Amino acid sequence: MLLLIVGLVIFLGTHSVRIFADAWRTRQVERIGAMRWKGLLSLVSLAGFVLVCWGFGIARSQSIAIWAPPAWTHHLAALLVLFAFILLAATHLPGTHIKAAVGHPMTAAVKIWALAHLLANGTLADIVLFGSFLAWSIAAFASARRRDRAAGTTYPATGFGRDAVAVVAGVLAWGIFARYLHLWLIGVSPMA
Repeated sequence: MLLLIVGLVIFLGTHSVRIFADAWRTRQVERIGAMRWKGLLSLVSLAGFVLVCWGFGIARSQSIAIWAPPAWTHHLAALLVLFAFILLAATHLPGTHIKAAVGHPMTAAVKIWALAHLLANGTLADIVLFGSFLAWSIAAFASARRRDRAAGTTYPATGFGRDAVAVVAGVLAWGIFARYLHLWLIGVSPMA
């Protein structure tokens, strides 16, 4: 469990700089440049991600069951993650009504993904992993929306065609991930 926690602190910590130290972050970007900052943050974040994956694999095999989620929560989780995939697709398509409404669809997607997995999994390792991501995503989303309001930032929509692309891309990615990649990468089939 220690590796998982250390990985979460590093990974989510690097992704929390704008939440808790935005002015410091701005000074660092000005001092070393945006590309170096992003490169450094990416390296530290990648190290944290590796520790999260490794630590979760170990913690999951030794974890304590806190509750036994009912079978229907697995179906609900699959549906919620479908929406998360659509939000992820909308993140990378400027001009969608989805992005205009949500503002930060990637962070919203993480929120939905984490909540879905908390509903469908009941071990201590699951609570630590998905609970940490849920808490982080709530804070990150609120912080980003506050920055948007302060700066008067809006995300204009240019047409429903981009939304259709986001929905189709999200559904396709979700289907491929749920049917093939989740079992291969995680060892559990969400379609079972």
